[in-house]
Amino acid sequence: MLQKLTIRQKKLAEYLLIVAGTAVIAVSLQFFLDPDGMVPGGFTGIAIIVKELTKGIVPDGVPLWVTNLILNVPMVPIVLKINGWDFAKRTVVGSLLLSFWLAVIPYVQLMEEPDLFLTSAFGGVSMGIGVGLVFLGKGTTGGTDMCGAILHHFFPYISLPKLMQLLDVVITSVGIMVFGIRIALYSIIVVYLTAKISDRIMEGSTSAKMLYIISDQSALIAEKIIEKLGRGVTGLQGRGMYTNQDKTILICVISPREIARIKDVVLEADSRAFVIVNDSREVLGEGFVEI
Repeated sequence: MLQKLTIRQKKLAEYLLIVAGTAVIAVSLQFFLDPDGMVPGGFTGIAIIVKELTKGIVPDGVPLWVTNLILNVPMVPIVLKINGWDFAKRTVVGSLLLSFWLAVIPYVQLMEEPDLFLTSAFGGVSMGIGVGLVFLGKGTTGGTDMCGAILHHFFPYISLPKLMQLLDVVITSVGIMVFGIRIALYSIIVVYLTAKISDRIMEGSTSAKMLYIISDQSALIAEKIIEKLGRGVTGLQGRGMYTNQDKTILICVISPREIARIKDVVLEADSRAFVIVNDSREVLGEGFVEI
């Protein structure tokens, strides 16, 4: 979607994603995680621990937004040096926005009796959505997001959410000493869901099926797929190692709802066709997400 926009519009869209993502993260913290003492990792997880430990010193403990802001300040120069001004600018914006949302969105106890399973499920999913949106905007909310971005600079083959997950597990483990093992174990569920959901958002949500079709009737099958389903088909040359014969292997990408129809088309043309069906997480191009 963002590829169709001008450079200025694209930057605006990315910053709007950061604004929306930080708001969702704040809602997750204020509605689900903080009320039940869940430690989701990151500097916000540290902030929840600090709030609990300072309740006897400060009324209701040190607010999350204060701790989050204080912890993020020293990290900015490091990010500036490693990732450059543009990324550092987005990081500052993300951390400031998160602190802002945490300050203005009220602390809400949704359930009179805590249900740790529901809290971890809804908290983890909403946190993952927020983190994914921020990363789509090419920013971070600071904290372990920032640490993850720094590590990603040195280990680019590991996704940002997975690096964050490793750092968050360490912070969540510290929460055991404050909130106990039971809540800490539920907090690990939050960390896991956050990484999975944010990973999925970053990698794309356009699901599809990719088929490999091996048949002696490749030309006929390709013709019928194009005619009846309106889908493109690509032929690759291959060799059957058992028969030692050359064959054309067809590749076709379709939507999940078309899988039954294409099977009928293939089997109608050749009942002995060999078909392999794979899941495709993201597809760009005509008929799916236009580039």
